[in-house]
Amino acid sequence: MSIRDTSGQDQTITPASPFARKRRQWLIGGAAGLVLLLLVGWLVIAWSGGSRSYDASRLRIAEVTRGDLVRDISADGRIIAANSPTLYAIAGGTVTLEVVAGDVVKKDQALAVIDSPELRSELAQEEATLASLEAEAGRASLDAQIARSAARQSLDKAEIDRQAAERDLQRNKTAFEGGAVAKIDVARAQDELKKAELGLAHARREFTLQGKGAGLDSRNKQLLADRQRAVVNELQRQVDALTLRAPFDGQVGQVLVDQRANVAANTPVLGVVDLTRFEVEIKVPESFARDLAIGMPAQLSGGRGEYAAKVSAVSPEVVNGEVTGRLRFTDKQPPGLRQNQRMRARILLDTREDVLQVERGPFLEQGGGTRAYVVDDGTAVLTQIRTGVSSLGAVEILEGLQVGDRVVVSGSDQFGDAPEVRISGD
Repeated sequence: MSIRDTSGQDQTITPASPFARKRRQWLIGGAAGLVLLLLVGWLVIAWSGGSRSYDASRLRIAEVTRGDLVRDISADGRIIAANSPTLYAIAGGTVTLEVVAGDVVKKDQALAVIDSPELRSELAQEEATLASLEAEAGRASLDAQIARSAARQSLDKAEIDRQAAERDLQRNKTAFEGGAVAKIDVARAQDELKKAELGLAHARREFTLQGKGAGLDSRNKQLLADRQRAVVNELQRQVDALTLRAPFDGQVGQVLVDQRANVAANTPVLGVVDLTRFEVEIKVPESFARDLAIGMPAQLSGGRGEYAAKVSAVSPEVVNGEVTGRLRFTDKQPPGLRQNQRMRARILLDTREDVLQVERGPFLEQGGGTRAYVVDDGTAVLTQIRTGVSSLGAVEILEGLQVGDRVVVSGSDQFGDAPEVRISGD
């Protein structure tokens, strides 16, 4: 039995020409290059055209709605005393405490005494100086009286001399008319009268000048004594202030120094708390602080109910991105309040009726309120918008969005500035 070979399946192939082989190679290379070019172009278009894909679970998407936008501020607050001054040492010395923290005190009750030998010694020295100046002022006043008395005596004597000269002249005139005296005696009497009148004028002028001069010297000495008395009074006030007294009925707060401690001037010693007036201190974000105004209504809620209040103070200083404010009870202060007790505060700013709004999120700060990513059919498109007022939970939409639009309110920071991106899992 013979084995058959494959010669019956063979076909004779005519070799292709060199030109045909090159043409086929060109066609195959061109097709491969075209496919590669299309693939690269698609990748470039996908990257630059916003085809980047982001997982929807990493984003927060909110829907635009229409309704009333209540602008309010909610914050945690703590009860603080509206009046809680700290008493300071007016001078350096040793402190003797008369009370301890928590003691109930009455107005003007002694709380602590500071022993300051330097201040008391200075007061004694100034008092001695005052006594000396007062003695000098008294002596100057006495000298002024003596000078005025001497001037008055000279004036009175000059007045008497003038009257005597005038009588002598009249007598000589009468005697001359009777032929008893010579005319020269009349002339001599007239001269004496003129001399007496001149002496009287000088005495009057001397009396006036002596009175003014003596008064000025006495007044100057008295002014020096008055100035020294003011120094003594001030030192006496400081010595009296070495005894720290309660400014009102209340309770001793924190005691800041130890018993018999030696303190420097202006050192805080202790605090006093007014238990009859409490306020609530809150801290709000800086972005809402500009909307706060004194007198705005507020509501406080605690363990025993809700209480009406109003804004009583807003700090002009920003600390760690927050502004401190104070709320005061508008009605009677609720009983049982304690220092540092926690309360929840809600401040109503205003209400906007029937407005477009969307949930507030980081997108508002990232785009400056002028743009947002709107999600439609798995694609987020960057859209120009215009926003209005905002509350803690929502922001008013003025232009660019409609009811039902879905906006990426958080997580759009990872989009960069891409005009559109794809959202997977939406």
